[in-house]
Amino acid sequence: MSRIAYVNGRYVPHRQGTVHIEDRGYQFADGVYEVIAVVDGQLVDGQAHLNRLARSMGALHIQPPMGEPALRHVLAEVLRRNRVRRGMVYMQVTRGVARRDHAFPPPDVRPSLVVTARGLRQFSAIQAEQGVKVIGIPDLRWKRCDIKSIALLPNVLGKQQAKEAGAFEAWMVDDAGNVTEGTASNAWIVTEANELVTRHIDEHVLSGITRRAVIGIARGLGLELIERPFSLDEAKAAREAFVTGTTSLVMPVVRIDDAIVADGKPGPMTRRLREAYERVMTEGPRGE
Repeated sequence: MSRIAYVNGRYVPHRQGTVHIEDRGYQFADGVYEVIAVVDGQLVDGQAHLNRLARSMGALHIQPPMGEPALRHVLAEVLRRNRVRRGMVYMQVTRGVARRDHAFPPPDVRPSLVVTARGLRQFSAIQAEQGVKVIGIPDLRWKRCDIKSIALLPNVLGKQQAKEAGAFEAWMVDDAGNVTEGTASNAWIVTEANELVTRHIDEHVLSGITRRAVIGIARGLGLELIERPFSLDEAKAAREAFVTGTTSLVMPVVRIDDAIVADGKPGPMTRRLREAYERVMTEGPRGE
């Protein structure tokens, strides 16, 4: 079956989905995006993703391309037309098409909206059984990483560096030597004192939707949670480490650079949190 995309008011075959060469997303990376997991045809944490999209658009002074009810209809229709029951939906909003100029175009320029969807048989289940490797790299991004912008070149370079090193992810490290986050995930450790640690949210870190969900699960389980910076060396010496993200869910990290984390196997707290999150995905309320 041919995949279907939504592009600026039209549902078109995926291969025919195009935007103008002067779309500001193409020329300036002047736009924002969201990726939402889909289970049983329903959005996982849909409202949280839509709220973050609205926040990102507001931070960049991009007008919403449509109201939230209409956007929800488009998302549902793209899922329906692609017959996606388990997978992901991607949506991107840019400032629109205008003559190339760094300054904002006139207010009558309409934002561009693109939505695509694809199925996933499983969310990294095999890797989760074995655990993955991450590497540390310098954090070279801009100073507003809390905005989910499509300006992802440093993330792309970092992910490629990880791939070439045979790693699943790269953890970006700031000038103080602390881990900020992964190129497409949030970073976590479990200390020797059995404290669950992830960096606090500020302008240097994206507030991950899966991160938020896992924090809620951890609190519900009575785990000791601390939001603070941690260094790469602390992570290497930790009892457990993992990343969270929309498609990686809760992914155990068993190697950081050349250091093996603990015994080199996914730890019990990581497994417990992944199992709990999978239950929330499949059994809990979705799409709100």
